[in-house]
Amino acid sequence: QLQLVESGGGLVQPGGSLRLSCAASGFTLDYYTIGWFRQAPGKEREGVSCISSSGGSTKVAESAKGRFTISRDNDKNTVYLQMNGLKPEDTAVYYCAAEGPLLLFRLCELHHERFGSWGQGTQVTVSS
Repeated sequence: QLQLVESGGGLVQPGGSLRLSCAASGFTLDYYTIGWFRQAPGKEREGVSCISSSGGSTKVAESAKGRFTISRDNDKNTVYLQMNGLKPEDTAVYYCAAEGPLLLFRLCELHHERFGSWGQGTQVTVSS
């Protein structure tokens, strides 16, 4: 059974940093595109960043460009989201999700309907 577990969330002051991790179990991430999404109270789910199975394609939402970086370590079966320069508007529950398995290269896109497996989420709160 595919399982994704997020970790690394917490409370941070504006301007601070966090690194979120998305660890997979029950399957290997090698053939999956991984996306990070977030949802704040009263708001719709928003795509944040994604990375293709090989790491050759990445995408970052405009709201996160220049601040967030996605990476993956297939040996550790984990995808990371490094978040710098955090703002109060980044406060949300962050979810990772998997699209695949993909046998051919495919550009990653932040369309949540592509992603079939989701983690439980980790809370990120940016506040002074």
